[in-house]
Amino acid sequence: MASQPSFTPGTPAADGWRMPAEWAPHHATWLTWPRPEGISFPGKYDPVPAVYAAFIRELVAVEEVHVNVWHGDMEEWVRGLLTTHRCPLDRVRFHHFPAYEPWCRDHGPIFLRRNHGGQGERAVVDWGYNAWGNKYPPCDLDDVVPQHVARLRGLPLFSPGIVMEGGSLDVNGEGTLLTTESCLLNPNRNPRLSRAQIEQYLRDYLGVSNILWLGDGIVGDDTDGHVDDLTRFVNPTTVVTVVEADPQDENHVPLKENRDRLKSMKDEKGRLLRVVELPMPGRLEYDGQRLPASYANFYIANGIVVVPTYRDPRDREALEILQREFPDRRVVGVDSTDLIWGLGSFHCISQQEPSA
Repeated sequence: MASQPSFTPGTPAADGWRMPAEWAPHHATWLTWPRPEGISFPGKYDPVPAVYAAFIRELVAVEEVHVNVWHGDMEEWVRGLLTTHRCPLDRVRFHHFPAYEPWCRDHGPIFLRRNHGGQGERAVVDWGYNAWGNKYPPCDLDDVVPQHVARLRGLPLFSPGIVMEGGSLDVNGEGTLLTTESCLLNPNRNPRLSRAQIEQYLRDYLGVSNILWLGDGIVGDDTDGHVDDLTRFVNPTTVVTVVEADPQDENHVPLKENRDRLKSMKDEKGRLLRVVELPMPGRLEYDGQRLPASYANFYIANGIVVVPTYRDPRDREALEILQREFPDRRVVGVDSTDLIWGLGSFHCISQQEPSA
């Protein structure tokens, strides 16, 4: 019988733990492979594994990739597919940690880090996961993935006892966190908690001191407005935020309101944030449904930034803007047109594990 993870009493911040920024050095990236039987890609699963293979091919050039799979048969199938797509396997590790759906950003572990006794240490936060407000049951297997990872790594595990998703927050690694009212204050997450109580959980379990609130998310986002489709830190004092130039587009007003809020927002040291605008791709639909395509759903790995593209004329502009903001990393676009049918892209499917 497998041992249970070591739950740690107290709050992480009190002992010096905090969530690093995504650009901090990684030990690995974690993914959960999508199941053909899952509900994330109705009627359009077949092209999705190739998108995963393209993403992993970029990642293994710079760091390890750990893939959660349902069982041994799935592992063998994924190995074969990656080989077919010329993706080296020497830095890919598989784990039989089953999950119903592939959104590892939200059901995966949130890693913390601290310096203690002259050495770096890591821990895991095991937030509750309810599939974005109980929209897509069951999700019990997805919910325990952080416990599997903490046990595998032999890391302390903190369990706040409230619902929180990784895609709903972004940190600069120095004390500031971005999130949205539409998601964290939605009664389908933590209906008994006030805004002030939610903020205290973020301070206690992620080691932040300065919490910045945006408003609504983009049309088609079934997460109720995750910030990783809207606004992202690219360094401790700079954010990129998506804007929609067309005043007739449904996203124009909420994105303008978020941009206006950002104009007066400050970091943990009281400095006004530098705000860089990022375009939105043109309207993307499938089967009559508008999809939440956004260039903000990029993933920062060691030395690279993987940006979703959508076969859109604005792809080039978005890549050029992000390359300017990440001068020391290679910015690479990977076609996400098929992946976005699942209502998420590369940031939604990935979770960084920092180096100790």
